[in-house]
Amino acid sequence: MENDRGAMIQIGNREYEMLLTTRATKEIAKRYGGLEHLGDKLMKAENFELALDEVVWLITLLANQSTLVHNLLEPDDKRELLTEEAVELLTTPLDLSSYKAAIMEAMVKGTKRYVESEEEPSKNVLVGQATESCLPD
Repeated sequence: MENDRGAMIQIGNREYEMLLTTRATKEIAKRYGGLEHLGDKLMKAENFELALDEVVWLITLLANQSTLVHNLLEPDDKRELLTEEAVELLTTPLDLSSYKAAIMEAMVKGTKRYVESEEEPSKNVLVGQATESCLPD
């Protein structure tokens, strides 16, 4: 299912929507110094185990955001949060690498800005060209 806020992944037999919420952004900022440093930190991890730990942490963080939102909005139907241990046990390194696209999709959707421009006739005039409103009667 396509969502305008997140990206879907499957861990074990359950689907999770990865969301970049304000809370997740704050957690990433605490750990990496901001979203802009996230890619550098993941790519420059000292060893393979550390790199896997970071990817598992990020997947768990982003996948849990949709559960936290659900639990907030539906207090009578609470869902269990995903743990890093569960992600490690229910995935393979190949799965983790395939989740990179979903991580990027969630990040892009979470930081997407919609820019609307209003057309103003004076802004669309060629330099040196006058509009009717500028001409004397």
